[in-house]
Amino acid sequence: MTRLSVNINKIATLRNSRGGTMPSVTEAAIRCQQFGAEGITIHPRPDERHIRYNDARELKSLVTTEFNIEGYPDPRLIGLVLEVLPQQVTLVPDSPSAITSNAGWNTIKHRDFLKEVVAKFQKAGIRVSLFVGTEPEMIEGAALVGADRVELYTEPYATEFPSNPEKAILPFIKAAQSAEKYGLGLNAGHDLSLENLRYFDQHIPNLLEVSIGHALIADALYLGLEETIRRYRECLK
Repeated sequence: MTRLSVNINKIATLRNSRGGTMPSVTEAAIRCQQFGAEGITIHPRPDERHIRYNDARELKSLVTTEFNIEGYPDPRLIGLVLEVLPQQVTLVPDSPSAITSNAGWNTIKHRDFLKEVVAKFQKAGIRVSLFVGTEPEMIEGAALVGADRVELYTEPYATEFPSNPEKAILPFIKAAQSAEKYGLGLNAGHDLSLENLRYFDQHIPNLLEVSIGHALIADALYLGLEETIRRYRECLK
């Protein structure tokens, strides 16, 4: 069964909009795990507009499933990850001004940089996943820099899914085959939802984990957090 990691950034966005402590990011993480999530994902950004760096420190002892920290590996994030020591770090190529992740790594162009960062995290015992598109050469590049996994950027799939599911899924099936060829574990995330998740999971071989935040938290406004997590996990059976 593919594991569900819940990205709780949107909880932090709501909290920060009033400048207080409600809703609680830590309580959200605890509840998500109680309700069946198999991981918690956070993506701190330099301006701390949602998840704050101190949130990561507070969550360290509360995440009893899998803790996944995403982000661009600038010196500050590298220091945070090495301090907190999550089970997994997912490296993304976002600029500081990016609203959300919108592309995968060029693992060829950034080979030397990624190789150094990957080795640094692995030395600390942290599994490293690289956020990539479906291009076989980028997946091969992830293997060449020593990554343990790749996380497929699934927004193109989500965009095309309503009109043509078969066409939408095809590049991702091929990408999954490439990941297997190069000995990489496979994660996926970005714009996966109750509408498109089941189809994705049914067609992608060897999918280990999906990271879902925006759609899941939006659904929870209508369905409640417990029922929402139950429905997402049902899509992954």
